[in-house]
Amino acid sequence: MDRIYSRDMTTTSGGNVSVRDENDDIWITPARVDKGSLSRSDIVLRRPDGTFEGNHPPSSELPFHLRIYEARPDVRAVIHAHPGALVSFSICSRVPDTRLIPEIRNLCGDVAFAPYALPGSEQLGKNIGLELARDGKPSCVVLENHGVVVCGGDLNAAFQRFETLEFAAEILLAARRLGDVRYLDGGEIDLSRRAAERVLPERAQTPPTSLGKEARRQVCEFARRAYAHRLATSTAGSLSARIEGDSFVITPRRLDRLGLEPENLVIVKEGRCCAGQEPSRAATLHRTIYQKHPEINAIVNALPIHATAFSVTDTPLDTRTIPESYLFLKDVRTIPFEKIYADEEAVAAAVGPAYPVTLLQNNGALIAGRTMLDAFDRLEVLEATAAAILRCSVLGPIHPMSDEGIRELNAAFPSV
Repeated sequence: MDRIYSRDMTTTSGGNVSVRDENDDIWITPARVDKGSLSRSDIVLRRPDGTFEGNHPPSSELPFHLRIYEARPDVRAVIHAHPGALVSFSICSRVPDTRLIPEIRNLCGDVAFAPYALPGSEQLGKNIGLELARDGKPSCVVLENHGVVVCGGDLNAAFQRFETLEFAAEILLAARRLGDVRYLDGGEIDLSRRAAERVLPERAQTPPTSLGKEARRQVCEFARRAYAHRLATSTAGSLSARIEGDSFVITPRRLDRLGLEPENLVIVKEGRCCAGQEPSRAATLHRTIYQKHPEINAIVNALPIHATAFSVTDTPLDTRTIPESYLFLKDVRTIPFEKIYADEEAVAAAVGPAYPVTLLQNNGALIAGRTMLDAFDRLEVLEATAAAILRCSVLGPIHPMSDEGIRELNAAFPSV
């Protein structure tokens, strides 16, 4: 709950979280206690016999938590909150279409919708339980005029799904301001899943070098930073840094970025990694880019909300807004979805010093740099630029910098 509150996905009084343990005891957040200052002792225990233990009464929404656990034996954690973008869908009686980004689709699946009922009522529990018990066993339910409920096999899984669904809603709201949204079809979703199943061959375990240790430290630091600045979700987004030759360090697959430690990162050497390690599914693409461009030493895949909105529409991202945007981003191109998975050589050829930032259709952004700081700086500038363009929709048409102004910039700052 502290994490949900600190990331502005609920209010002081809003939302509730519960878990069901191995004894079928249910632990739930209390009623009427500041969500920004909860301690472990504030959490309320509800036993299977209906008795309680704790310093406060349980959340008034306990009835629908109980109904969810009854309807879904596989569920061990439930999150209910009022994150801004999902509330927008809630009050318009709509659900976000998760066929935006493969990671979003894989985590969230189809989103259900439950009609309004009085908060805390048995009817609300019935409405939610009915939706979660439907064919396909959805894990996310938008509540009419009431926010969202998300569940999972444990609390981490539920949180990752909850956070990812809010990202999807924010991306959709931004994209709709640009034009029609492009959704993935069944064939594209299957293509991405097959690519995610690829496993790198194994190599022998070797002690990390000093260069390897430093690369892991840097990647870990900037992965956390990307998460803190909402440029990636807790599980989506990949960062890598070249060590030397044909070896680089990369973030692992689906490991929570908030708790990432240097030893969690994966070293890929000559296309191989140590047994038991799961590098990001982007590892082979990053390797191809490093092999083609010796001057590139860091690569970031990310899902910044406003830039990703451009990647799911046909609207080009014009970087001729302010000097910093054009100098750091250059001309931003979009790579078609199928090429991302079927032609990594073509993707690598489209990236380089002349084109350090590329949008990947329905996959966010790919940024390359001479250093990890260089790549991360470009990522931040990309998101700031995209956000500024989207905000202009209420002011009027954009007046991009002139061709002469761009020529002057390139002449004055040739090394940027």
